[in-house]
Amino acid sequence: MLVLTRKINQSIQIGDNIELTILAIEGEQVKIGINAPKHIDIHRKEVYLAIQQENAQASAIPKDVLESLSKQLRKK
Repeated sequence: MLVLTRKINQSIQIGDNIELTILAIEGEQVKIGINAPKHIDIHRKEVYLAIQQENAQASAIPKDVLESLSKQLRKK
């Protein structure tokens, strides 16, 4: 892990397209601004992990159930 020290209004550049800027430091919280292309998803880690868990559960649906749902949708 790379550890960097930054002050308010200083930035970190990641590649050519992502810039992190320290906007404020209040007690134990740091406000970070992220400038990145729109096609890059940015989430807090707990949200990212929840999305991954939901995706894993969705992909665990048995194939026969998915086929049955697909047949029902085609009838409509």
